[in-house]
Amino acid sequence: MKKLILILTLLTTYVSFSQEDAWVYFNDKPNAAAFFSNPLSELSQKALDRRTAQGIALEINDAPLEVSYVNQITAAQGITVMAKSKWLNCLHIRGSVTDIQALLTLPFVNHVHFADNSLNNKMAVSATITPVNKSMEVQVNFNYGTSANQIQMLNGHLLHQANFTGTEKIIAVLDAGFPSVDLVAPFQRLRDNNQILGGYDYVNKSTNFYTGYNHGTLVLSTMGGYVDGQLVGTAPDAKYYLYITEDVNSENPVEESNWVEAAEEADRVGADIITTSLGYFGFDNPNYGHTYSDMTGNSAFGSQGANIAFSKGIVVVASAGNEGNAPEPHIGVPAEANNVLAIGAVKADRSYASFSSIGPSFDGRMKPDVMAQGQSSVLSNTLGSIVTASGTSFSCPIMAGMIACFWQAIPWATNAQLVQFVKQSADRYSNPDYLFGYGIPDFQLALDMANLSAFQTNSKAFVLYPNPTSSSITVSFPDKITEANVFFYNTLGQVVLEKAISNSISTINLETLNSGVYFYKIQNDTVNQSGKIIKE
Repeated sequence: MKKLILILTLLTTYVSFSQEDAWVYFNDKPNAAAFFSNPLSELSQKALDRRTAQGIALEINDAPLEVSYVNQITAAQGITVMAKSKWLNCLHIRGSVTDIQALLTLPFVNHVHFADNSLNNKMAVSATITPVNKSMEVQVNFNYGTSANQIQMLNGHLLHQANFTGTEKIIAVLDAGFPSVDLVAPFQRLRDNNQILGGYDYVNKSTNFYTGYNHGTLVLSTMGGYVDGQLVGTAPDAKYYLYITEDVNSENPVEESNWVEAAEEADRVGADIITTSLGYFGFDNPNYGHTYSDMTGNSAFGSQGANIAFSKGIVVVASAGNEGNAPEPHIGVPAEANNVLAIGAVKADRSYASFSSIGPSFDGRMKPDVMAQGQSSVLSNTLGSIVTASGTSFSCPIMAGMIACFWQAIPWATNAQLVQFVKQSADRYSNPDYLFGYGIPDFQLALDMANLSAFQTNSKAFVLYPNPTSSSITVSFPDKITEANVFFYNTLGQVVLEKAISNSISTINLETLNSGVYFYKIQNDTVNQSGKIIKE
């Protein structure tokens, strides 16, 4: 599967591979104490603030790699260091099998894992394999033009109108290149407002990230592009870091390692969201490729990195893939990861786009998670022209941008809470399937649920919880109110249930209602409050 979530042809007729790819894992981080005494030596204040806001403790995987270990591996005979990961305490290396095996004699090496799994099966790669990482204790009215549908489908325009446009949220874009972002008109607004904070090219080890393949430019435009009357991105006021991790000239697992290294940097600089329109399944060397049986949520290197990013308080959003019509139609790495929000594609009329990769994961988890418009998405090309293109490459960032706006609206939420609200707002939440997942989110509904949830106390409003619910719902009364009437309406506006409640009898049995979305209204002499609930 091509890692850019666009359909391209691969050549896989290779005879032999004299150089092997592998990961070499270290035993420890002997200087970790220095990091814990001065976390700002490795993490930005924004990264620390994100952890503090969500109650996330620093861990040893936040500490940097041991420099002396890296230097010794770099100097080893026949070894080339391709990428690094502090989270997984390892290096991605390339060399002959013999030279890689020789690294096991180094006392600080824990184990080696070859990208070619057949080598792992045939060779002793470690005397003892143990876990490496252990815990230390203004209203806005945009003229969307032809881009309106992809935003309005998600009710994202309603968040924009409430001035939730991604302000102060940081999105890291991991892709194949960003040529012309520094030049063409659709990105002028980002440039004028200093919304592009930086980036890096991990493929060429270069600080010039306005280069590479044009895929990232197209992706960025769906979030941050702006041409009045033609294109408004879903997060026009967010800030962005641009990271090149994908080498379009080859298909090699080093790109998963590049991805993890970039995710670590995104964490360091304080990104709130990672969006990636890349996917990994097959590689040029067939022995390196993943199989469906690997899609268990935390097996592949890229998925492990994505899950760690989530553990740091980041929302990770990934394209489901374009393999829906292929012999192997299932979602790949990192979209299959346990804590990644995998985004499938629908057409403009909300129907399934046949190319969108499907679930379930091999271990039976619901994938994709949610859907957005990915067929005939409106975006900018590298010439600055507003065009349409198709792929989950575009449904993914469209969703990521809306998540930035939503998080701006509920800054008190953890990443886990936010993701759950998004899923709960989706139109198939009560009846998901392996084409649509939970369906198409409604961000206004998500915001309503968030504001009325038990996670946020508001002495002036009723709170209904749990929402969604399977059998009953409890109403929490605001101060100085003792009685009220509750009315539940179906989607046709018909009253299906009404109940008088008090602050002493406030639980309502909903077992007579079918599964689905209902509107409610709570009334008394002084309050008239409405919202939505989901009956599972």
